[in-house]
Amino acid sequence: MEDDHGAGRGSLILGGAARNVSIATLSTLIFFTVLVLVVVNAPGWEAVKHGFFDPTIFRQYFRTIGHGFVLNIKVAIAAEVLILVFALGLAVVRSLPGPVFFPLRLMAIMYTDVFRGIPTILLVYLFGEGIPALGLSHVTRDPVKLGALALVVIYTAYVAEVYRAGIESVHPSQEAAARSLGLSRGQALRAVVLPQAVRRVVPPLLNDFIGLQKDTALLAVIGPVDALQRAQIGAASEFNYTPLVVTAFFFVLITIPQARFTDWLINRQRRRQMAGGQV
Repeated sequence: MEDDHGAGRGSLILGGAARNVSIATLSTLIFFTVLVLVVVNAPGWEAVKHGFFDPTIFRQYFRTIGHGFVLNIKVAIAAEVLILVFALGLAVVRSLPGPVFFPLRLMAIMYTDVFRGIPTILLVYLFGEGIPALGLSHVTRDPVKLGALALVVIYTAYVAEVYRAGIESVHPSQEAAARSLGLSRGQALRAVVLPQAVRRVVPPLLNDFIGLQKDTALLAVIGPVDALQRAQIGAASEFNYTPLVVTAFFFVLITIPQARFTDWLINRQRRRQMAGGQV
């Protein structure tokens, strides 16, 4: 009897969930259908369609802008590697206890506060135009390297805070247990605290790197011929904005899989936490 009652209640729950999904899907389809109808029936739609969504120009610049987008990907990957290393070091410095390390903690705090407050495009300009103007020997004037360095400086400040949140989320008892086994503070941090902290902050790190991938387009303001620069050249020569839409397409194409992978990691982490709590 109880089994029948439980099975019936389970069927009701599943049926209600399926109904809710159907309603949500239908309402979403209706919303986007209405939105599309409003846009395509607007008085200026034909002009917008010609100026932004010309299929001939889209095909014409697809390969050219795709080659430029390869530079954006290379810059993002190189910057990510440096950011992961520098940001972890900065987060560790901020977590050092005791008055002896106060000057280091203060410098780390000043770094994160200053560079999180500067708009990224301004720092790209400062690095790309200011450093070559100094005329220093043995200092690169390559705009790609200088722009990538600006992104590293900015995003190191953001990622360091993500790392620090992960370090602080590890319960102090974990370090205390490691110290009781004879490990030094540094050994406990390296072998016990940091591995747990890094696992917990992988999803927000990926979110930051999605933003980094998009911000590589800012390098176009200092000269590198990336996807956006090629799109701007194409838009100026064709008197049409479709090349910019091509650039947007490439960025969306690479960021959507990253976003879905991030969501999958978050859900997996949540399921593991719930399973751990039930145990």
